Amino acid sequence: MKKEIHPQYGDAKIICACGHVWETRSTRKETKVGICAHCHPFFTGKQKFIDTAGRVERFRQRYAKKTA
Repeated sequence: MKKEIHPQYGDAKIICACGHVWETRSTRKETKVGICAHCHPFFTGKQKFIDTAGRVERFRQRYAKKTA
């Protein structure tokens, strides 16, 4: 490997908007993320399926198979 052309690889801190912090290794010292596995609705089980204004029902009516 050539000397002095590679970035320094060391300890890094990742900070989520929810406040969760964990340590890893990276070429950057600190990284801020907007969402992580501790606050994402899919991973926490707090995911909500909302049918806004009957969109699902309108879709089903529009593309339903016509019977003879």
